Amino acid sequence: MPSQGPIEGVYLSTALNLEKLFADAFAPRGEEIRLRRPEAVEDPAAVRFALCWHPADDAFDAYPNLSLAASIAAGVDNIVTCPSLPEDAVVTRVRDEHQADMMAGFAAWHVIWHHRNIGFHIEHQAKGAWARRDLGSFIPPRACTVGVLGFGLMGQAIARAIAAMGFPVRASVRNARSAPDIPGVTLEAGADAARKVAAASRILVNVLPLTSETRDILNSDLFAIMPQGSVLIQLGRGEHLVDADLDKALASGQLAGASLDVFRDEPLPGGHPWWSDPRILITPHQASDCSSAMVAEQVSRAARDVVAGRRPATAVDRKLGY
Repeated sequence: MPSQGPIEGVYLSTALNLEKLFADAFAPRGEEIRLRRPEAVEDPAAVRFALCWHPADDAFDAYPNLSLAASIAAGVDNIVTCPSLPEDAVVTRVRDEHQADMMAGFAAWHVIWHHRNIGFHIEHQAKGAWARRDLGSFIPPRACTVGVLGFGLMGQAIARAIAAMGFPVRASVRNARSAPDIPGVTLEAGADAARKVAAASRILVNVLPLTSETRDILNSDLFAIMPQGSVLIQLGRGEHLVDADLDKALASGQLAGASLDVFRDEPLPGGHPWWSDPRILITPHQASDCSSAMVAEQVSRAARDVVAGRRPATAVDRKLGY
């Protein structure tokens, strides 16, 4: 279907006010892209793409000619699992090198937090106490393997940053032959790659995409094969973690601590016991983010590509989920 005038799009989200977040970023592109709220769409048949984040189950039903569902972030699991998503619609995500750098810095900070037990110093500063820790049994970085589950744009950036600090890094990857060779990083491939990585890791960083294969992957079985007293840094998706299994692993001492940035239910309820657990460091799903300008640029390019019959560079494999 040829496009005449701006390419028509619609905001679809049950979780965020996408118009408030992105209208200004798309405004300079008004001659080529026009985005509206569903209730403001005059002709649903003219809509060619949607800007999405957690769309409702029936969100796409009203738009018979929609051919692109564009995520506002790197994750697309909430889109590809939407029941009304057209079978032939292209799904895209945002790929932002700056966002990957933010994620890498965030992960590296949490590695240092746990490796050097910075919480000890925060606690004693609050008391006004000059308390030095005995470093006689300190494990140096070169003896502390850090595992990274997921080796896409984010995982690669994290692996580079952590390896640069002197930590040996092991990372799980679907296809080692197509992965970059990063000094200090050992790759594990195959069906049991995640377990191999976990078994070697004193600190385990998760940035996997959410798929049917990775859902609930952070569970008692995985924790049991990690070195006793290990730490989990959970930056992927809330559905990766079996919450009760984390509680059990912490209670038994199998895990010594955890950093959690994502949760099954967000925001994490105010009365949740994790808020007051000194072994857990909580952040509000803010490990990284991409700019609204970057979203507008990449989504606009993807919309033009799809209308012209080209596959966008940011398209994902819907079957794989990334």
